[in-house]
Amino acid sequence: MARLAQTAGLTDVQQEILSTVKSFVDKEIIPHAQALEHSDTYPQDIVDGMKEMGLFGLTIAEEYGGLGESLLTYALVVEQIARGWMSVSGVINTHFIVAHMITHHGTEAQKAHYLPKMAEGEIRGAFSMSEPDLGSDVAAIKTRAKQDGDDFVIDGAKMWLTNGGTSNLIALLVKTDEGADRPHQNLTCFLVDKPEGYGEVTPGLTIPGKLDKMGYKGVDTTEAVFDGFRIAGDQILGGKRGGGFAQMMDGVEVGRVNVSARACGIAIRAFELAIDYAQQRHTFGKPIAEHQAIAFKLAEMGTKVEAAHLMMVNAARLKDSGERFDVEAGMAKLLASEYCAEVTQESFRIHGGYGFSKEYEIERLMREAPFLLIGEGTSEIQKTIISRGLLREYRAR
Repeated sequence: MARLAQTAGLTDVQQEILSTVKSFVDKEIIPHAQALEHSDTYPQDIVDGMKEMGLFGLTIAEEYGGLGESLLTYALVVEQIARGWMSVSGVINTHFIVAHMITHHGTEAQKAHYLPKMAEGEIRGAFSMSEPDLGSDVAAIKTRAKQDGDDFVIDGAKMWLTNGGTSNLIALLVKTDEGADRPHQNLTCFLVDKPEGYGEVTPGLTIPGKLDKMGYKGVDTTEAVFDGFRIAGDQILGGKRGGGFAQMMDGVEVGRVNVSARACGIAIRAFELAIDYAQQRHTFGKPIAEHQAIAFKLAEMGTKVEAAHLMMVNAARLKDSGERFDVEAGMAKLLASEYCAEVTQESFRIHGGYGFSKEYEIERLMREAPFLLIGEGTSEIQKTIISRGLLREYRAR
């Protein structure tokens, strides 16, 4: 068994789940990832396999047909899937966030309606907060919902929807007329049912098509344009207006643990590729792994993989214990994403000229790793969250 990124204290059930997922990754994802990624093909067979394994319901309570597993279990599963191909982990990431939001903030009717179908993978979730002109200033959201009788009419444009075309449920953050002094209290989350596909998928909602990206291919990333889209008032998450910001931030916090896990997965794979190549490639009569310059790189890479994994596990366990974990989630996301980029680049350098060839897996990882520096909040946003939390805890007397 590999020495790095092992997790102490797992139950027999957790170990069995991870063993099954790792086997699936080795047999069904890694051998096909290169061809699917280069052709930007949606991995339907892989997704179907994840449905059969129950991964879409991994954290959904057993009473709703899920497996009822912890955030830690989910994060370790994501780490393995991202080790195979990060895009596949993206297929379940936003689905997981939406299921988490419904579980913790939805009405009983919303839970009963959505969660059993989400556990089966019949309903697949997308998460929509960003807009074309919106960076990290969530309070500046322009997409607006105006009440019209018992319904609301939504107008505006959203950006960067992972699974925007293949999902059939969107957790959508919009501005409503609450009249609150604080902008964040004028935001509401709607649960938007929609058909899969592109174009005008339902009256008033258009999914223009897949965005062409440097990496993170296969999984669909889209815009969503709302033009007079009508939705019933009972589709407000939790049934209460003005609570959307807090609901979304709860989802983003667990999403940061997810992104940390994805970064760990890519870093693990980059390290595996580097240490394998370094023992096969010979220069000056010996494997390059025996040259001190390369050996030191491997030592640093392994240390970064281990540190990132431990911080990710710590953040997940804090969340599972019910403790506040915003600082730890921010730290884990910051460190894991930065170390992922560094480990991947070192692996690329160890591969030399071959790393620039599309025949080698490291070329794909070089295009995927940068996404994690910005997904679920940039490194600068994480530093803001971390510093505020530290100042709160270490306030000068």
